[in-house]
Amino acid sequence: MSTIPTDRLRPLPAGPRGILIDCGTTAVARACYRSLQSRRMSGLLEAADLVPGATTVLVDGIDEPELLAAELPGWPLTDEPDAAGEAVEIPVCYDGPDLESVAEQWGVRPEEVADIHSGIEYEAAFCGFSPGFAYLEGLPEQYQVPRRESPRTTVPAGSVAIAGPYTGVYPRTSPGGWQLIATMTNPGRLWNEHREPAALLVPGTKVRFAAVRV
Repeated sequence: MSTIPTDRLRPLPAGPRGILIDCGTTAVARACYRSLQSRRMSGLLEAADLVPGATTVLVDGIDEPELLAAELPGWPLTDEPDAAGEAVEIPVCYDGPDLESVAEQWGVRPEEVADIHSGIEYEAAFCGFSPGFAYLEGLPEQYQVPRRESPRTTVPAGSVAIAGPYTGVYPRTSPGGWQLIATMTNPGRLWNEHREPAALLVPGTKVRFAAVRV
């Protein structure tokens, strides 16, 4: 565990009752979000919403955002992860159209991709792109691959894809440029507007993929 300098946090105005905290890096943004969430749950911070991004955290619905902005430099932030909780398990078939290409980039056989990818525990860092889509961190550097040179105009719902440091599961059919390696067996779980929260994978959620043999 190490301490993260809070002088990296740069609060910016975001409407009459919010601030956008520019954290500079993903690691600092995650530590800042954890600290804000902890304060919110303990009653030390009254905020309507916390929205983490890749390198930012939006704090909205606070009465005096300028006071929070002034307090930030004194906050202790660490890279200590949240307490371990039960991971959400997502059953998938490793049958994606980019499986062989990814295996070649990893230097392994296609059938080994499933064992490697499903052997990692991921964490939802932030959400975006479409409702229910979470950017899952945890893929080691040696398994990170670039986006496709030519994005697909249509990616089926439930497609499991990787690009750079992230894994993601498409909750609905949409365009996409990530490398498709698997298919979720029940993509309807990812987003349900009648559920609270509507997204299955919210920031901080631990995720494991379970390979389904067919």
